[in-house]
Amino acid sequence: MGAGMDDTRILAEVSASPFRRAVGVGMLWFLGGLLIYVALTTPPSVNWQIFLVLMGSCALWLGYVMMRATSLVLQLTEHELRDSAGTVLARVEDIEKIDRGAFALKPSNGFTLILKQPQTRCWRPGLWWRLGRRVAVGGVTPGSQTRLMADLIAALIAGESLI
Repeated sequence: MGAGMDDTRILAEVSASPFRRAVGVGMLWFLGGLLIYVALTTPPSVNWQIFLVLMGSCALWLGYVMMRATSLVLQLTEHELRDSAGTVLARVEDIEKIDRGAFALKPSNGFTLILKQPQTRCWRPGLWWRLGRRVAVGGVTPGSQTRLMADLIAALIAGESLI
């Protein structure tokens, strides 16, 4: 098993919606291709051509990164929130509160965890990101899965037993 992965029971899983994943990756690849096409066919100047090729390449790369990231599954156990690659997003004991209101800084169909201590930065486009004391889950994920996971996390940090 990977680092951080133990034999505890998985309480909930969140995976990318196939349709949303295809739309997100497809839009980035379309944008990248369009920018490179414009740069090569009708460049306004050499500087703009270089800029458009760079931006198009970045969009193509970001689409690839998003495709790989959204192939992962988020797993909640009694002790941690992790992805299927073994990366621990947050340990339950480190979570101060969960924010999932309408005006919260959170991804689409998702929620944000406020941690007690800052953690290292990490980003999996379309699935989750971590910056300072915040861990945000969502993006191309189904709302039903993230709502269930958010409810379970709220119960865990409240000290309720889920067994």
